[in-house]
Amino acid sequence: MARQPNILFFFPDQQRPDWLGGDNPEIPLRTPNVDRLRQLGTTFTRAYSPSPLCAPCRAALAAGKSYDRCRVPDNNHNYPLDQPTYYQALRDAGYRVAGVGKFDLHKDTSDFTNMFWNLDGSRLLDEWGFTEGVDNEGKLDGSGSYKKGGAPRGPYLNFLEKQGLAEQYVAEHGETAPKYKDAYVTALPDDAYCDNWLSDNGLELLEKFPQGQPWHLVINFTGPHNPMDVTQSMHESVKDVSFPPPHANEQTDYTADDHQRNRRHYAAMIENIDRQVGRFLDKLEERGELDNTIVVYASDHGEMLGDHGLWGKSVYYEPSLRIPLVICGPGFRENVESDALVSLHDLAATLVEAAGAEPMPGMDARSLMPVLQGHSDQHREVVVGGLNHWRAAVNHRFKLVDGLEESPILHDLYEDPWEDVNVVEQYPEQAVYLRRWMEAETARAHSG
Repeated sequence: MARQPNILFFFPDQQRPDWLGGDNPEIPLRTPNVDRLRQLGTTFTRAYSPSPLCAPCRAALAAGKSYDRCRVPDNNHNYPLDQPTYYQALRDAGYRVAGVGKFDLHKDTSDFTNMFWNLDGSRLLDEWGFTEGVDNEGKLDGSGSYKKGGAPRGPYLNFLEKQGLAEQYVAEHGETAPKYKDAYVTALPDDAYCDNWLSDNGLELLEKFPQGQPWHLVINFTGPHNPMDVTQSMHESVKDVSFPPPHANEQTDYTADDHQRNRRHYAAMIENIDRQVGRFLDKLEERGELDNTIVVYASDHGEMLGDHGLWGKSVYYEPSLRIPLVICGPGFRENVESDALVSLHDLAATLVEAAGAEPMPGMDARSLMPVLQGHSDQHREVVVGGLNHWRAAVNHRFKLVDGLEESPILHDLYEDPWEDVNVVEQYPEQAVYLRRWMEAETARAHSG
């Protein structure tokens, strides 16, 4: 029997698909380690989030279910503990299942004093299917919970408190969540910056994994999520790099310098994540495990970054709804770009199959193994995603959006990649076709 592969999953928060690195002259990112992964595996250029918001997207991934079936409609809901996870499936198949960073499976933060963290992490890791790990606060959850309770509520702020840095960190975030134009240089040293700290924790876990037992390790980076805070060294590394301005942004309170600063800081966070990726790859080589490890690089959703005058996510536009996705591993094709239509929650079925684990009941994720191994170039005919009242259905050329005040909206992604023009009257048959997929997804959700 072939050895079960290890699984190393890099999972940044809010990284745009077009800010992945490589040789794109428009976006001059320096990401040598992710570039290496792209050469070793497959880059999916048409990968989408089930939902462009943290909690529902990560719930869909954990459950291997679509947005309409994952039972987490938005950030005001926690993951239902009676719903199986792919982490549990891997653990049942003999894996050490570990993770660090912000899992966002207990995202209901309506009351910051009643949160599921303790100072060592989440009390729910075992119930989600993990054997070990550190579930730390995201950027805004950490400072928000500290302001509410006057003390650390989770492991990252607890670490900063011990370093005498917690109050400074919270003060930098101000009385309210920092806006995008408030991008700033934090006074934190590099080793106390959250993504560097959680990588230290992840490497410590990896070092303790015994040889001979398969393992899964997910690194849930907090970046490049806003606020656009970077250390002094990160700021220096990008201060002379120029990035293109946003598309169709008519905001009068943002200057060209504001946009350039935001984009430089966003790039600095991605490049810093790339440096952390390199640390893990070095450790895999040191342990002699690189050849038997599936490595995944993805994000939960994108970031508008000022395009169409919008910031953050939660909208249907491609920079928000589409994600970067790179996968390499033993027996997989190398240096391939695939335009197969993929949803992030398909990773659950892919990793369960690769591990030889039992498929989860009710899973509607589809394994990517045929594409990764070169047996097929296509995956899904249509991807359906959404959030709260709106849904989007995408095929290889068109995207239909319904449920908004101005619905229906149809975009021709070939002719209009920035989604400026509604062509629903020119292509009514495409709107009818894609709406049927939306309705079928809704019917599946209602049938259980």
